[in-house]
Amino acid sequence: MDIQTVKLRYGIIGNDPKLLLALNKAIQVAPTDLSILITGESGVGKDVFSRIIHENSLRKHVKQGRGLISVNCGAIPEGTIESELFGHVKGAFTGADKNRKGYFEEADGGTIFLDEIGELPLAMQVKLLRVLENGEIIPVGSSTPQKVDVRIVAATNADLAAAIRNGHFREDLYYRLQQISIYIPPLRERKDDIPLLFRKFSSDVAEKYHMPPITLTEEARQYLMNYPWYGNIRELKNVTEQVAVVETERTITRQILENYLQYVPEEKMPAIVTTANGQTTAVSDRELLLKALSMGQMISEMRNELNDLRNAVAQLAKGMPLAESRIIGQPDYRIIGQSDYRTIGQPEHQGIRAAEPNGGDRQWSQHPNIHTPAEEEDFQDSEVVEEEPLALDEREKRAIRLALERHNGKRTLAAKELHISERTLYRKIKEYGLNV
Repeated sequence: MDIQTVKLRYGIIGNDPKLLLALNKAIQVAPTDLSILITGESGVGKDVFSRIIHENSLRKHVKQGRGLISVNCGAIPEGTIESELFGHVKGAFTGADKNRKGYFEEADGGTIFLDEIGELPLAMQVKLLRVLENGEIIPVGSSTPQKVDVRIVAATNADLAAAIRNGHFREDLYYRLQQISIYIPPLRERKDDIPLLFRKFSSDVAEKYHMPPITLTEEARQYLMNYPWYGNIRELKNVTEQVAVVETERTITRQILENYLQYVPEEKMPAIVTTANGQTTAVSDRELLLKALSMGQMISEMRNELNDLRNAVAQLAKGMPLAESRIIGQPDYRIIGQSDYRTIGQPEHQGIRAAEPNGGDRQWSQHPNIHTPAEEEDFQDSEVVEEEPLALDEREKRAIRLALERHNGKRTLAAKELHISERTLYRKIKEYGLNV
């Protein structure tokens, strides 16, 4: 079957080279049993390509089963997806009062289309890999493998390469699925096809509801071609049907279209991500929201760390003890001296000696918050030297420098003592120009 015949049979409109390349590849690989991975944004027609592949294969004549079965992996709850795909035996779980075939067994001898394959849980990815490698499924509650002869066509609008890097998708499954890869371009990459699709959809509406056809002005035509169409063909079809039914004026201007489309300036559009294989995809609103929330959380954590550091430095500058300090993470030991207000974390069951101003030393109590009477008397008699108030930034700088000196420049230990992240510590070292 040639491309023109396929386009007519499946209602595919367009002459863009990328679209024709995808159609030609689908026709060429249809007679084989190779697994196929269809990629492209939501709304480009991945389900139509799955039908093209199945109905042009030898499996279209399957006697048993249902031929082509389409499964949306993202729409099935994680707790039931194994039973849905592989079936279960009687008594496998509460409510399993009889044996039930899964989608793979129903499609035996035919083709199964796994849409949104990127949403498949990791535990199920392992079991799907077994089907691809051995052609075996194990129903829930059974221990006996069962052979099935199923061709898998998978589809996704996600960047699976990124999902692999993030640990959300198995690399071995990815390469087993994409024995053949078919990329369907979004509408914004095939602008010349947009007016053709608009005319097709509007003609269908006019014929169905016995209405006069609508036409576009040149300005409206250009507006349609330059619109981003993140919903792709599905969005264009919906807008066309609305305009054709609602508008009494049959010549459609740009002003009329603007009532149905809210143009997004380029600088405010969702990011277009280029994947490793050169494909482009729009980052979804959900992904953008998650990234924004993650960034906001990181900023909030950095702000809290900075506030903790400033509060601790302010207390140290006043010579105040830091009971159960958040900086060190251990009870504090205040050094009694003229102007040395360092804090020392000391393991339990060890005494602490603090340097005296005259070069001697003093034995402290082993309990961090209880001093002996002699120590209290000495403390009252100690000479207090008033220091000039330090700016908050200088206090931070001094606390960081002291922590680094105590740990011989080891930033990991210093950051742990200051109860801040290494990232924050590195930034502060650079900001204050500390040589460590």
